[in-house]
Amino acid sequence: MLVKILLAAGGALVVGVAVVLILASIKPDTFRVSRSIEIDAPPEAIYPLIADFREMQKWSPYEKSDPAMQRTLSGSDRGVGAVYEWKGNSMAGEGRIAIIDAVPASSVTMDLHMIKPFACRNVVLYTIEPRGDVTRVTWDMQGPSPFMAKTMQVFMNMDSVCGKQFEEGLASLKRLAENRTSGKAAAEVAVAAR
Repeated sequence: MLVKILLAAGGALVVGVAVVLILASIKPDTFRVSRSIEIDAPPEAIYPLIADFREMQKWSPYEKSDPAMQRTLSGSDRGVGAVYEWKGNSMAGEGRIAIIDAVPASSVTMDLHMIKPFACRNVVLYTIEPRGDVTRVTWDMQGPSPFMAKTMQVFMNMDSVCGKQFEEGLASLKRLAENRTSGKAAAEVAVAAR
């Protein structure tokens, strides 16, 4: 009786693993996560908050994952050549991100190299587009999906997990940019009134 139970459990396990492997094999070889937000500020006010890692630390959702995270800035102060490296707890992981292309008030492209909790290399692109009285900012990340990543995607939705973090970050970017813009406008009005 015990042997039959063990054989049935073993068979179920083999079938379960086979199903997961089949589902993983039909997943796409690449992934893309993209979120956008409209910000009541000009592109020129938003761009520096993205193209400078010191400014990005003020709104990035990933900064909250480990307040004691070790951070290193190197290369350029901002724009092409700026590098941000971090090493933190299991939530923050370890990695390096570098700005590889930057078009002022228009776009910033970054090379993201995660080391932990899992190794991957992705491209992160921020586009900044004026739309009448507002600016549309899009945060986009794309990269390859090796088989191990596809297997993980059987159990978790990459778009939902990263997308939620992107939405949180973009909302913080919106608050920061709009607060700075309204504060600057108020200061300019006060100077003009003198």
